[in-house]
Amino acid sequence: MGRRNKKGRSITGIIVVDKPTGRSSNHVLQQVKRMFDAKKAGHTGSLDPLATGLLPICLGEATKVSSYLLDADKRYHVTCQLGVLTDSGDSDGEIIETTPVPEFTEQQLVALVANFIGEQQQVPPMYSALKYNGQPLYKLARQGIEVERKSRKITLYEINVLATTVDTFTLDVRCSKGTYIRTLVEDISHALGCGGHVTMLRRVEVAGYQQSQSVSIEQLESIVEQDGLMGLDNCLLPTEDALPEWPAIDLTTEMVNALRFGQAVQVDDKFESANVRLFDLDKQFLGLGEMSETGTVAPKRVFVLAEEQ
Repeated sequence: MGRRNKKGRSITGIIVVDKPTGRSSNHVLQQVKRMFDAKKAGHTGSLDPLATGLLPICLGEATKVSSYLLDADKRYHVTCQLGVLTDSGDSDGEIIETTPVPEFTEQQLVALVANFIGEQQQVPPMYSALKYNGQPLYKLARQGIEVERKSRKITLYEINVLATTVDTFTLDVRCSKGTYIRTLVEDISHALGCGGHVTMLRRVEVAGYQQSQSVSIEQLESIVEQDGLMGLDNCLLPTEDALPEWPAIDLTTEMVNALRFGQAVQVDDKFESANVRLFDLDKQFLGLGEMSETGTVAPKRVFVLAEEQ
């Protein structure tokens, strides 16, 4: 039996969606995929349904860089309600305990959060999309089942206190991949002596993308209504801009052909970074490669160009 062709357009690029609260990342992904009539789409790391903010969605060949964006650093704004603990660590969960909130000053909180900065081990929460024997942890948590989770190495680069009240605080957190902000907030609130949960979580930066580059679902709906698919396509960001820290390598036609057959090529450029972005002499983005210390470039993810699809 032949392979059934996927429906949709072979369009490539990245759209940075400002995810609304109350929707899953997958729901937003599927909505955007339908809007663009895209054959293929993928997001670059889930946000909790409660959370808002930047959700880069890769279309077409851009899905080949999604795993690298998933590994990128992120930045969040988060608000904690002190004295109220929930089973999920956020306001979507059930209240399991209430405690008195001790008096504290902003200066005391600043000193406290400084202790959390740096490389450390963090145990993922039960209410997460991580899987245990093929089952998402959050589904087990909803059944009242708790399983042992392995700790993971994370890095908290920066934590700034944005605001405080007698029973809340708001933080600006810059962190590595794999960081669970709900767990961080719980740990900080417990260190204050009362516990707490997340009431607001917003991702304000991811993989170098800023809020100014994002577009809401409502804006996309308005654009497609007024200008159709061409208007939507104008919102797409170039795939090659997704990994600006990766050096760019220009390749001759002979080199491009060799890479397409999975062969490594020798270039004159030499960079400390092992990961590079590949371009032809017309500055067309070809994909991703890995460079050795001797200047040999091997293909990692090579794109299918529009005329080849």
